[in-house]
This record gives sequence, structure tokens and C-alpha cells, in this order.
Amino acid sequence: MDLLSNLSLGFATAFTLQNLAYCFIGCVLGTLIGVLPGLGPIATIAMLLPATYALPPIAALIMLAGIYYGAQYGGSTTAILINIPGESSSVVTAIDGYKMARNGRAGVALFTAGMGSFFAGCVATLVLAAFAAPLSELAFKFGPAEYFSLMVLGLIGAVVLASGSLIKAIAMIILGLLLGLVGTDVNSGTARYSFDIPQLTDGLGFVAVAMGVFGFAEIMANLEQKENRETFLDKVTNLWPTKTDFKRMVMPILRGTTLGSVLGILPGGGAALAAFGAYSLEKKVSKYGHEFGKGAIEGVAAPESANNAAAQTSFIPLLTLGIPPNAVMALMVGAMTIHNIQPGPQVMTSNPALFWGLIASMWIGNFMLIILNLPMIGVWVKLLTIPYRHLYPAILVFCCIGVYSVNNTVFDIYLTAGFGILGYLFMKFKCEAPPLLLGFVLGPMMEENFRRALLLSRGDYTVFVTRPLSACLLAAAAFLVVIVMLPAFKKTREEAFVED
Repeated sequence: MDLLSNLSLGFATAFTLQNLAYCFIGCVLGTLIGVLPGLGPIATIAMLLPATYALPPIAALIMLAGIYYGAQYGGSTTAILINIPGESSSVVTAIDGYKMARNGRAGVALFTAGMGSFFAGCVATLVLAAFAAPLSELAFKFGPAEYFSLMVLGLIGAVVLASGSLIKAIAMIILGLLLGLVGTDVNSGTARYSFDIPQLTDGLGFVAVAMGVFGFAEIMANLEQKENRETFLDKVTNLWPTKTDFKRMVMPILRGTTLGSVLGILPGGGAALAAFGAYSLEKKVSKYGHEFGKGAIEGVAAPESANNAAAQTSFIPLLTLGIPPNAVMALMVGAMTIHNIQPGPQVMTSNPALFWGLIASMWIGNFMLIILNLPMIGVWVKLLTIPYRHLYPAILVFCCIGVYSVNNTVFDIYLTAGFGILGYLFMKFKCEAPPLLLGFVLGPMMEENFRRALLLSRGDYTVFVTRPLSACLLAAAAFLVVIVMLPAFKKTREEAFVED
């Protein structure tokens, strides 16, 4: 009954005209940036963070959430029609989706992606609603020692689940932690690592770092890409699958939804990991495994279901524990901080309308997305004819205005440009930026909880292993370290890195 009453409160909040409007705006923007190759939810949310200052907190979070899961929908359109994934989680969809388009089945591929995404999004939101309250109650048992250990587990999990070089992933985490130390010491009140620059005494601006590393860097990288695109718009005629298609897509959608719901919660996981995992699983268990890579409908249904389920369940650790599991959720922490909302279990008790309104809006958003995507495929694909060289100046201007509006200082624009160059170099050297952002967000929180735990225990470092919950979390972190050092794991990771 509590769940039903909470959901009724959420729908009452989400069904206001203002919140419905911002949910729709978020879904449209999410689909748009998913369709346009090269942007993506991280860069877009980073760009829009300053704009949320003028919005009510619930409307801002609903819009940003809509952008995130909306991008998962839109990314499949370009993956299927032009073999260019609009979003990283749609890379696997392009393998079989584009083959289906070339075989004259683009409409069926788009319908499969849309229905799989809709079903997975709805189920994953139900999982979020069901587990939110119990996990929030558990979170109230967390003290400073437990929170520190949980963040250690989260950062190690981000290293384990990141793709590419292990050394580079660790280096990015450490760099993020170091950047988080810039500013004023919490205990002594003295400036540290500010190099006598007054603007750095309050620390590096989250918006400047995120928008530079993701937004500006993405723009620079996209300017190098060729814009020769072959579309299959003329073949998008019959969207309705056959009876055999329906039978073949049911189990992949269910398996993809289940796997994505689990992987979305894991630190460092998210939609991309879920999509790759679901595709690999489906290729092994499906009796049509020999058709994968040649236009198998399972190769579209499973990853699209998984990436949308993961996008929804990644909100669970953010809303219940206050810990972002991936870079997009780290940006959501920034959005909540902008509105003086402390992420964590207290959100449910102190502001239940915001908490349940956000969850209810996800159901509404998924319904909006299925209406937006299938009938408007022609509109989205025509946007691909706009040359990127005409888009990026407007995006840059919008970014600069947004960064300046946070503190009304030109220094933040210079800072963003500097991090943009840094982010571009990361791309060139194949260093993943999301672990850096996680380290940057979690670093100050880790330091605060570490020092608070030592203060309460009067300097006793054993507090982290004598408290049962903290000890279990550190043991899990140690287990992950052992796994990541195994030769088989290293070999698999290196092979994936070479393929990338």
C-alpha cells in the first residue's frame, strides 16, 4: 500500500502542466541528441546544467532525466539507418540493425528498437519504484565509515567495468580525485592547490569541468569526422513485424531488460555496458546465433532493451544512497546540488513529491518517447542532412553563455576551454573521461566522510574494518581488485581495447 500511495503522489506531481511540459522537452532533446551523431547525453546535460538554475527543482530533474533515457531511444535511429550510433550504447545495435536496413527491413528494426526500449524502460522504472524505499531505509544505517567504503567500492567498480587500458582508467580516477581537492580545506579553512588564484579558492566549477571535458571536447572531435552519410529513409515503409518476428523478439527483450536492470545499478556500468553484455549473452543463448551480424532481429531487441533498462535503474544508487554510478548520474548530482538538494536517502523523507514525481515522470516519458520516435522517424533522419559545421558554432555560443551565467565570470569560460583541450587529448590518447568525472564528484565526499569517521573514532583507523557493513564493502572492493588482476580478465580487456 505504501508503494501505491507513493506512486499516486508521484503521478499527481508529474501530471502538472509544467512538469509534463519539461518532461516532453527532455524527451525531445534526448531523442534529438541521440539522433545527431557526436553529441550524447553527457555533453548535452553538461551544457544544460546552467539553464536549470531558473527552473523549479522537480522540473529541472525531470527534464534532465528525460534527456538521458531519451538519448537511448534516439541513438538507435542513426545506428539502424546510417550505421553511425548516435549514442555509445547504440554501437551494438548498428551491427544487426544496419544489416536489416540494407535488407529492406529498416522499419521492422526501428519498431523492434522502439518496443524493446519502451518495455524495458517501464519495467526498470517499476524496479526503481519497488527497491527505492527499502534501499533508502538501509542507507539510513550508513555512517561516515560506511559511506567512505561505499565510495571506494564505487570507484574500484568504475575501474573494473571501464573499457580500455586498466592503467589509464586508474590514472583518470586519480586525476579526478586530485581535481576534487582544489579549493578550501574543509577542516582548516585554508586554500589548497589554488596557486594564489582567487577564483580557485572555492574549487573547480563542476559545470566548467563537465562541459569542457565532454561538451567542448566532443565538438573538437566531431569536427574531424567526415560527413558522408548513406541513409535508408526511402525503405522505411513497413514498421509492423511479422508473427515470427514477434516470437523471436520476446525472449531477447525479456533477457535484455533483466540484464540491463542489474548492470545499470553497478558503479561504472550504465547503458553501454548493458547493451554489450546483452548482445553477447543473446549471441550465446539464441538458436539464431549464426544470424548475428547478418541482420538478426535479436541483435536489435536485446541491446536496445538492455540500454534503456540500465538508463532507468542507474537512478537507484543516486536517489537512495547519493552515489552516482556513472558520469550522467554524476551530472545529476551537480543538478541537485545547484538546487540545494543533498542526494541520498533523506530526499525521500524530506521531499517525497520530488522523489516520487521523478520516478513517475519516467513512465510518462517512456510513453512520450514511443509516440515521438516511431511516427517521426522521417523528421529525425532529415536532421542528419544538416552539416555539423553549421551546428557547432551555435553549440559553442550556448555553452559559453551557460558557463558564464553560473558565476558571471569570464574565468569560468577560460577554465572550460582548458578542460575542453584536456578532454580532446584524452580522446586522442584513448583515456576514458567518465572515470575522471566520477572521481571529481566523489573525491570531496570521500574526503569529508573519511575525516568525519576518524573524528568520531578519535583517530582510530580500524573503524573502517571493525564496523561490519563498512568491512563488507571494503571486502567487496578487494575482491574486485583481485578479479581485475587475473590474467584472463586482463587478456579480455586488452582484446576489447584493441577492437575499440
